[in-house]
Amino acid sequence: MIGRPGAGTIHHVAFRARDAEEQLEWRDRLRAAGIAVTPVIDRQYFTAIYFREPGGVLFEIAADPPGFAIDEPEAALGRNLMLPDRYEPDRARIERLLPPLSESA
Repeated sequence: MIGRPGAGTIHHVAFRARDAEEQLEWRDRLRAAGIAVTPVIDRQYFTAIYFREPGGVLFEIAADPPGFAIDEPEAALGRNLMLPDRYEPDRARIERLLPPLSESA
């Protein structure tokens, strides 16, 4: 039986590729094995490819570059909510949904 999203399920399992070259090698291997895999998708802070295993679980292989320090200094990471451009129009709604954080949290 194939799982359906809901309570008690996972959305996806992510793996890390060292770089874009390794990510493309995995994409080629998956395609050669007959597995449907997405093109490389730009997620602003990293790139990703996605595929499903026979039971329906979604897998991701992400490559680091360019990284999370592209829009703020590394020393400031985590101090402000930084969103990919595609989510900026929803910033107010996203901020309302997030729990407040403090320095001690």
